[in-house]
Amino acid sequence: MERQIEVSQWVPYRVELVFAFFADPANSPLLLPPQLETKIEDLQLEPPPALKAVPELVRNLPGNVAGAGSEILVSFQPFSWPRLRMRSRLRITKFAWNSHFCDEQIQGPFHTFRHFHTMNPEVRKNVNGTRVTDTIDYALPGRLVELLGGRLVRKRLNEALAYRQERLLEALSTVVRLAEQCG
Repeated sequence: MERQIEVSQWVPYRVELVFAFFADPANSPLLLPPQLETKIEDLQLEPPPALKAVPELVRNLPGNVAGAGSEILVSFQPFSWPRLRMRSRLRITKFAWNSHFCDEQIQGPFHTFRHFHTMNPEVRKNVNGTRVTDTIDYALPGRLVELLGGRLVRKRLNEALAYRQERLLEALSTVVRLAEQCG
């Protein structure tokens, strides 16, 4: 049975910067709980479509952007016991600059797993910001796994998204400082 989790948050940074941050796979482990010990094992990047105008601050960001067709092999430890390292190969299936992208599991522990990252410009109190929405659609591999571990998996996913929301502002402010120093 497919399930969905969705969270949203506003950050006081322009959509171009927020999108560039999320589209760089190297930033993903920074936003996941340390106990997951998330590592990027392999990265096969496909370039995104050309962007006509790139703001200077975004141009100064270090890193790469994973366009549609990119594949990312990630390993992580979902539980403290048993100490079991899992791997998931993800493919970027949708990509639209400064709007959204989607990564889908093509091999890994879930029956299906799709993570939509959506970024929309939103002004609050005269501050140009971005509404970041994460939507995860997933299904576990089989009814028995769903019955035995469904609640725990959902809890872990919710914890990971909550941690991500806690860390996002700090991570973005660090990236902005670095980009300003390079510019």
